[in-house]
Amino acid sequence: MSTGEELLRTHGLRVTRPRLAVLGVLSGGGHLEVDEIARQVRARLDSVSTQAVYDVLGALSRAGLARRIEPAGSPARYEARTGDNHHHIVCRGCGTIADVDCTVGERPCLTPAESHGFTLDEAEVTFWGLCPACQSRRTTDTA
Repeated sequence: MSTGEELLRTHGLRVTRPRLAVLGVLSGGGHLEVDEIARQVRARLDSVSTQAVYDVLGALSRAGLARRIEPAGSPARYEARTGDNHHHIVCRGCGTIADVDCTVGERPCLTPAESHGFTLDEAEVTFWGLCPACQSRRTTDTA
């Protein structure tokens, strides 16, 4: 397993404390908003600005070490799971996001009726619905 320093160097990025801290936060999993990432980074470092966290996330995303997702109506979220063409499912009730692996075929999982001459390498799909907790609350609220 690569260390954060090795990952940064391998991807041509300078090793800095904020980059290492953000990588550490993202490696914990989940789909985190910038404010949550900044809060966790500040717990690891003495101080870091929200703008610095945005800058680090931008650099990590461009290098392929972080993935930015932005479900409709939600702030951007970031995750460390990259390069595998997975998709997401979002709860309309509480906003919970879960990963959905590509279940059929090779990359990309979906083939459009018309590619317009593009060479396709990824498909991004967002599924929407209600998570089990919101389904339960809805059933309880209507009873």
